[in-house]
Amino acid sequence: MFLKKIPFLLIPLILFYTPFSRHVYAAENQGIIDLRILETTDLHSSLVNYDYYQTKVDNRIGLVKTATLIHQARNEVKNSLLFDDGDHLKGNPLGEYLARIRGINHGKTHPVYRAFNSLGYDAIAIGNHEFNYGLKFLNAAIKGANMPVLNANVFSVKKNKPYFTPYIILKRQVVDQSGTKHTLKIGVIGFMPTQIMKWDKANLEGKVYAKPIIDAAKEFIPMMKAKGADLIIALAHTGISSEPYNSETENAVYYLTKFPEIDAVLAGHSHSVFPGPIFQNLANTNMTKGLINNKPVVMAGSFGSRLGIIDLKIGKIAGKWTVLQGTSTTKAISDENGRSLVKTDKRLFRIIKFEHQETVDFIRKLGL
Repeated sequence: MFLKKIPFLLIPLILFYTPFSRHVYAAENQGIIDLRILETTDLHSSLVNYDYYQTKVDNRIGLVKTATLIHQARNEVKNSLLFDDGDHLKGNPLGEYLARIRGINHGKTHPVYRAFNSLGYDAIAIGNHEFNYGLKFLNAAIKGANMPVLNANVFSVKKNKPYFTPYIILKRQVVDQSGTKHTLKIGVIGFMPTQIMKWDKANLEGKVYAKPIIDAAKEFIPMMKAKGADLIIALAHTGISSEPYNSETENAVYYLTKFPEIDAVLAGHSHSVFPGPIFQNLANTNMTKGLINNKPVVMAGSFGSRLGIIDLKIGKIAGKWTVLQGTSTTKAISDENGRSLVKTDKRLFRIIKFEHQETVDFIRKLGL
């Protein structure tokens, strides 16, 4: 008698573990969004894996290598954003040649921005070295950028307003774990050290002034939330230090992570790697997950040597999108001995090859 009842007892179990279980899984994952944030920083005109000083290939540097990691990282996820954290125009003979010898011809796009356009960057920050060639050159160059160019703490003396676009709210359609589409409003803001007023005094005095990073954050972040930003990402061209903060603090990332409204920080400027061993004794830091004060932070070295990656898991709590979990890491383009770990992005190389070769030819003419 009992054996005859077994098939009937199994029916609800079968129902539960087949279609019903899939519906339960979908319901549990509906509204949970995985968002990947990618960073390059401190490229210093290193578009090609080439050392202009020694006139030879160098596989430890070059956006044409980092680009391969960008493609790989994007292909691994459904939702991603790509940013550059500044100091991309100056730093090698290619940058010097384009600024001081050839110049930016009318209607021409600087190869750095041509590369950024090709790779589809969502926004970029201005770094302190962008001022080294003067405001006229910088203003001409950034006209070629097809994405927002951001900085919130450099102000025009004449207008007493931000000299650049301080922040942007990107509307992006994303897909949650169940396949449902959502529109996220992602606020992005840029910062840089106030020391630009000393480092580039000749280029900037009387034209712009710099506010302390944290003061600018206090000014603009509430505006971003008031305009409906679901998330806020800081493109912080500033380093990481827990030294007591003051208005002249050059490395302010640690204090940006203390803003409740900021969900992720992309750091730069100091050419360091975070998460990385030099920060292992930093207070309130989780090196395994790449968190500072429980906020995901990444710093991807310099010269295109690494790609920074932050992975966020986002869900709705009380009707508001909230970061439920965040982790960060970096990926290198070469090993410790300089052996390449990735292939060159040939398409990107073709896009910037002309200026690269022009620079090489110019160096040869000089007999260097």
